[in-house]
Amino acid sequence: MFLSMTGFGRSKREFDWGTVFFEITSVNHKYQDIVTKLPPELSSIETQLINLIRNSLGRGHIRLAVEIDFNPEARLPLIDETSVLNFYNQIKRIGRRHNFSFSTDLNTLLQTPGFMEANISTSVKIANEVEPAVWNEILNEAIKNLNEMKKSEGAKLQNVIEKDLGLLEKIVISLDSRWQLAKNEAVENLRTRIQNVMEHFNLELDEARIAQEVTLISDKWDVSEELARFHSHLDKFRAVINDKDSSGRKLDFLIQEIMREINTMGSKVNDAPFRWGVVEAKTCIERIREQIQNVE
Repeated sequence: MFLSMTGFGRSKREFDWGTVFFEITSVNHKYQDIVTKLPPELSSIETQLINLIRNSLGRGHIRLAVEIDFNPEARLPLIDETSVLNFYNQIKRIGRRHNFSFSTDLNTLLQTPGFMEANISTSVKIANEVEPAVWNEILNEAIKNLNEMKKSEGAKLQNVIEKDLGLLEKIVISLDSRWQLAKNEAVENLRTRIQNVMEHFNLELDEARIAQEVTLISDKWDVSEELARFHSHLDKFRAVINDKDSSGRKLDFLIQEIMREINTMGSKVNDAPFRWGVVEAKTCIERIREQIQNVE
């Protein structure tokens, strides 16, 4: 079963002071990379949330964003009434003493620094009344939704990869068949060239020596071992993608080995149809590699 590294999950929980939203996203990455964006009220539980993500998800660039939508009454600022009155009375006394005119303007008074303070009671409620397990529940719900999307995307990835894998298997079978023909043709052509050279220089033909030289040279063209390893790697690749705990790293390693074998075959065989088959195989392998990069 494939799990894509790309996904999105969201959850929310309502409290008497507001609603909390958790959003977690994941994109492909070589390792597990976790980034968080939390409001100040939840900064104390950042490590707790990161540990939960680390234990619940695999590799990928993972981003957790938490927002709090406070109810209006929960964020009303607090007015220091005593300070405002003292300040007001002090201004009145100065006005009377120096015969200044003075009109009461509450808006002007409230703009004075120190008279209005943020309502910290909501932050205290969040810190003291919400159990750590509650935050884990909300995050687990978001992770569950994320994993559902990753499974859905992973199934699509697997379908695409299996189609290309089937095509690659057909190409390899045709390469194997073409190699059997090309091998015989190459050996006969080599034997003919050697005989022509020896006849041109009036050299005595030694069939045993010619056979020995042809055998030595043809061994350098032989790709039977590469074809055997190619089939073995393909079988292992299929076994991994059908395993319930499929690993993107294993598949990435196997596709590198498959590419190595096809490159070797292309460098050994000069037959034009065979080399064109190698080009088609490499194109197919590259498509598979691109898809694998997003498998967890």
